Amino acid sequence: MKNNPKVTINITNYNERKFIFRAIESAINQSYQNLEIFITDNNSTDGTREEIEKKIPEWKKRRENIIYIKNDENTGFGRPHNHVIRIAEGEFILLLNADIILPANYIENALSSFSDPKVGAVQGKLLRYDFNKNKLCKDKNNSDLNIIDTTGLMIFKNRRIVCIGQGQADEGQFKKETEIFGVDGAIPIYRKEALEDIKLSIINNKKSYVHEYFDEDFFMYKEDVDLAWRLRLYGWKAIYNPRAVAYHGRGSGDSMAKSYLDIIKERRKINIRAKYLSFKHQRLMQIKNDFPSLLFIRHFPQFIIKEIGAWTYMIIFERFLFKTLKDLYRDIPIFLKKRKMVMTKKRVSVKEMEKWFK
Repeated sequence: MKNNPKVTINITNYNERKFIFRAIESAINQSYQNLEIFITDNNSTDGTREEIEKKIPEWKKRRENIIYIKNDENTGFGRPHNHVIRIAEGEFILLLNADIILPANYIENALSSFSDPKVGAVQGKLLRYDFNKNKLCKDKNNSDLNIIDTTGLMIFKNRRIVCIGQGQADEGQFKKETEIFGVDGAIPIYRKEALEDIKLSIINNKKSYVHEYFDEDFFMYKEDVDLAWRLRLYGWKAIYNPRAVAYHGRGSGDSMAKSYLDIIKERRKINIRAKYLSFKHQRLMQIKNDFPSLLFIRHFPQFIIKEIGAWTYMIIFERFLFKTLKDLYRDIPIFLKKRKMVMTKKRVSVKEMEKWFK
């Protein structure tokens, strides 16, 4: 890795007055100097759009290379990030949720993990932050210990994906740099070369090709996992770096629940739209990225038990079966085409991929 490579940051805002200004300030205040910072507003209606515009001249005095993008509609998570990735000058791309606060040395510490040219993405240690109290969340049994938000993504044989360490007290159990399945979407740093390698060229509604890094058929939820899976299929590594610490006010999911009862308790905290999108996108993501020989031969018992439980719970308690089936009927042909693109370019074997399913 060359000295002092440029890093592109994109911060996307949609009605995030509670969080967005602290996220922007923390990006501007980075000790790392070679930055370009994009602030993308998704047609906010809470006044943040206008307030950001007023603050741009002041921020530019501190960081000249700040670009403000104002969308005419809420385009979700992946589309605004994709736009910035396409035009970014940075060798590395940091995508920042509005509810993230970066310590000043975050980027400086995170970049050290890219010394291996096969590392495509880096995950820092995210600690849970309470924006209402303006302080880190503490363990209820030991107020000296912080609560972990995530140290990366883990995937199970039943295809459930969790944030590693989520909800645990930080007792130093994640102090070693290690390779992980993938990075969480709250604050990922990607090597742009890797993103260019795994992009899919899709024909959009205007009959022209558009490069998809994040899947734009996912308005929100699971696009980070889908991207992590594709990076793995194409042979790129994801690394957890414990020296890169940041703070996150996560909107859903409190803990890395493992028992079915705990999973149900966690799920009941999530709003119905998020449940529906997450449920649908999980199935589409599997169609797009999974190996049939793993899913239907080696992991089938774990997978089918989980699927029967998930569909049964959804039918009884969440009741969006008809909408899910209707949308899957519409979307599955699209994702079969995307699957063909992904599998044509994959570089890893079934054996290499299997080790990531716990």
